[in-house]
Amino acid sequence: MTDAPDFDLNTFLPYRLNAAANRISRAFADRYREEFGISIPEWRVLVHLHHAGDVSVRDIESRVDMEKSKVSRAASRLEAAGYVSKAVNDHDRRLLALRLTDTGRNLVSRVLPIAMQYQDEMLNRLGPLAPGLNAALDVLLNDGD
Repeated sequence: MTDAPDFDLNTFLPYRLNAAANRISRAFADRYREEFGISIPEWRVLVHLHHAGDVSVRDIESRVDMEKSKVSRAASRLEAAGYVSKAVNDHDRRLLALRLTDTGRNLVSRVLPIAMQYQDEMLNRLGPLAPGLNAALDVLLNDGD
């Protein structure tokens, strides 16, 4: 017998948040992967560049909560596909600035409506619980800011 307290992983909030996020992310990824051939890391890089403009891999890494190596590999694949270009950062020559190409901007303009539709489906599924979830996520995501 152990002195450890009873513990139910299925009721542990960090586990449940992670499981829900992964499930939702994979379901959305299935949609854009099938139609556009991009991965979850590539989607995150594209959308961050669309939102923030020219940024470094380090900036994307910190913003989208992804390991630097995953961001770098995604950026390289996007560059090879013609969606992203890389240039030396004007302020720090050790950093590369990533930017969307015209082809990348076109791709983002085709993927974003699918993203918005998916979000609407999730919010509709939650119904009257959606505002509470959004408020709770705001508290959790802004903790320490």
